[in-house]
Amino acid sequence: MTAATKAPAGFHTELRDRVAHAFTFVEDVVYVGLGVMLAGAGIVLLVSLVVDFLRSLFGGSLPSGVIGVLDQVLLILMIVELLYTVQLSFREHVLVPEPFVLIALIAGVRRILVVTPELSKLVAQGEVQFRNARSSWSS
Repeated sequence: MTAATKAPAGFHTELRDRVAHAFTFVEDVVYVGLGVMLAGAGIVLLVSLVVDFLRSLFGGSLPSGVIGVLDQVLLILMIVELLYTVQLSFREHVLVPEPFVLIALIAGVRRILVVTPELSKLVAQGEVQFRNARSSWSS
């Protein structure tokens, strides 16, 4: 480009601002979509948990189903923390690590609480069954 055909200096700044604004808009749309999906999943899981809990309570099978109830509670907590992270990212356009650390802790506790009771059942079933189950835990 020659000096006579160069774009004005403010043109590049205005173009960058428009592109940045467009990306921010797309980011907001994605965050809203994720938030709606997470909220829907959390509500559906909560309703399912209440129904299963009441069914177990009145059916007298609550002691044997407490691990499943606890598993669902921890899954709902993970979804709520993810929803909080999406909300925070949407509001402030910043990604902070603390919610992810909490989600990882909940996921670890959930895995331990669900796998541990199943472990004794698998050991009783035999060594081959135990090895097959162990390989699926690591994946």
